Amino acid sequence: MSNKSGSILLDLKNKFNTLHWVVASLFIATFYVTFCNLVFAEGSIFHVSSYTVTLFGKYLCYAMLALAVDLVWGYCGILSLGHGAFFALGGYAMGMYLMRQIGDRGVYGNPELPDFMVFLNWDALPWYWAGSDSVAWMVVMVFVAPAILAFVFGMLAFRSRVSGVYLSIMTQAVTYALMLAFFRNEMGFGGNNGLTDFKEIVGFSLQSESTKLGLFIVTAIALAFAFFVCHFIVNSKMGRVVTAIRDAENRVRFVGYKPENYKVWIFVVSAMIAGVAGALYVPQVGIINPGEFSPLNSIEMVIWVAMGGRGSLYGAIIGAIVVSYAKTRFTAIMPEAWLYGLGGLFVLVTLLLPKGIAGMLPQLKSKFDEKFGKTNNVKTSTPVESK
Repeated sequence: MSNKSGSILLDLKNKFNTLHWVVASLFIATFYVTFCNLVFAEGSIFHVSSYTVTLFGKYLCYAMLALAVDLVWGYCGILSLGHGAFFALGGYAMGMYLMRQIGDRGVYGNPELPDFMVFLNWDALPWYWAGSDSVAWMVVMVFVAPAILAFVFGMLAFRSRVSGVYLSIMTQAVTYALMLAFFRNEMGFGGNNGLTDFKEIVGFSLQSESTKLGLFIVTAIALAFAFFVCHFIVNSKMGRVVTAIRDAENRVRFVGYKPENYKVWIFVVSAMIAGVAGALYVPQVGIINPGEFSPLNSIEMVIWVAMGGRGSLYGAIIGAIVVSYAKTRFTAIMPEAWLYGLGGLFVLVTLLLPKGIAGMLPQLKSKFDEKFGKTNNVKTSTPVESK
């Protein structure tokens, strides 16, 4: 076997091992949280409270969102500052369904109209709310709404060969425009207050501890599936073309490919993953409002990927969880200055780990293997017998 073939097989083996390692880690973490929540009593040191379960579920939603950002930025070179829009659209699709499940249990007791529509003197549901009481409608819209926005934007931007900082500004502008639109009461999405006061999902009470645990498990499964999809894409032939576009778009165009088609395709897939993350986020947090469209949220997503390691799918997951946990701690310790702490953490990681946290792991692994191998050699070596 040639050296080239051997290196290819070794690379494929490493990628396969990475997939198994990430899925196994998610399974172990999910099993541990579930086991400790169900088995140990509240007074036990091993007990995981329902609040912590919900917090972990939120972190997993952020990890899925970071995957979506890394897919387009790390592998295609598209720095999107507007993925918060896709996340929010998926969240609003779920929120509309949850609002319809309230029925006559709302403040005004109207079985058809949500409370905010009754308060604003709406006579009937808007046409785009039709079918929102159906689970099938909700699932379709979670995928379709972000995909349509991504497709329309991608067709206009990528076919016009907009790239670099100009593309980033355009994505941020679209997100900001949507935020301003959803703040208006005339849009029919709750205005400034958004959608909240949810009661149940597919017949299960959202206040129940078992439902919260179930949502956490579903989120973990969705994250594992999203990682598998992204892993399959970046290691496929089409994924290698996308990576080539990131590195040398003009050369790819010169050999006969149409980079804009691949960019639109990867952008739409990324948007759908972000939409699913938003849909799973809403029932666990209990609210969706226009603040989720904020450009600052999209910038924070880029920070997750940069700290975890751009171009490394598992790095995006690690970055999202680490930064989100740090944000939770900083907001509790110094609520008025947590942004400074988060910014300091970002600068520290950037200076010490230019390739992110994921770039540090292979170095640690190689050092561990080197030390472990030397230990094995010492143990297994036998002295040469003297004649």
